[in-house]
Amino acid sequence: MSTFPTARDVRTTPEGLLWEPSPRWVRGRKGDTTVVDSRHPVLVWEPAVPVPTYAFPHDEVREDLLSPAKNPPTGTHTGSRIFYDLQIADESVENAAWTYPADDLAEYIAFEWFRRVGRGLDHWYEEEEEIFIHPRDPHKRVDAVPGSRHVRVEIGGTVVADTHRPVLLFETGLPTRYYIPREDVRLDLFEPTDHSTGCPYKGTATYWSWQGEPGVPGVPGVPPNIVWSYPEPLPAVGAVKDLLAFYNEAVDIVVDGEALERPVTPFTEALSGQSST
Repeated sequence: MSTFPTARDVRTTPEGLLWEPSPRWVRGRKGDTTVVDSRHPVLVWEPAVPVPTYAFPHDEVREDLLSPAKNPPTGTHTGSRIFYDLQIADESVENAAWTYPADDLAEYIAFEWFRRVGRGLDHWYEEEEEIFIHPRDPHKRVDAVPGSRHVRVEIGGTVVADTHRPVLLFETGLPTRYYIPREDVRLDLFEPTDHSTGCPYKGTATYWSWQGEPGVPGVPGVPPNIVWSYPEPLPAVGAVKDLLAFYNEAVDIVVDGEALERPVTPFTEALSGQSST
């Protein structure tokens, strides 16, 4: 009889890596070629990197498509020294894979994700669902909960959204996001952009930037792409479909009469450096 662990089954290495086995069936493809087909992956967290990476046993990787890297970026990925170039037909991808320096992980190979760093494998699947950007962290929750709180959003003193029917999105490590029906948002004050982002927990988002009232002086310090929506969210957060959310870090939000402080998050620095007005 096996005992199911009740606590986080994470191991550590002297190099500062955290890792744990994953029960998920994971496949990675480059174009139409399956490079990884693994039922025994492990998740690896590198120091100061908030999201995990998958690594796979050698015998669950198409090693015939890999060759020692011609220009290895030695020292990256927590001091890794062994890198591989990926060769598929006439296409070569430099440093698409690597082996971590830890003894515990010497028998595993990790891969870059194209949609995260611009090179590597471009399609990834957990079981039969395609995932994007990076693996999902099994210790992170994302819950979309319909609510009845009174939520008001202001930019430079102008009320841009006012609702009693938000969907509150609770995501581990981030502030609560308030998703608001379009009818309760003054979209006439914003313009759609061609910016989009992908999230392995929520899907692909589209964005709007603040333009303000015609003829009214602009509000300084408002970053672009301050509003987003998920037109086709993943099933787990289907309640946010077509609703609109604002960066708490850059707007003023009042919930049930209480003004929220602007939080400091991983997005704060990027937003402060991209003011559009």
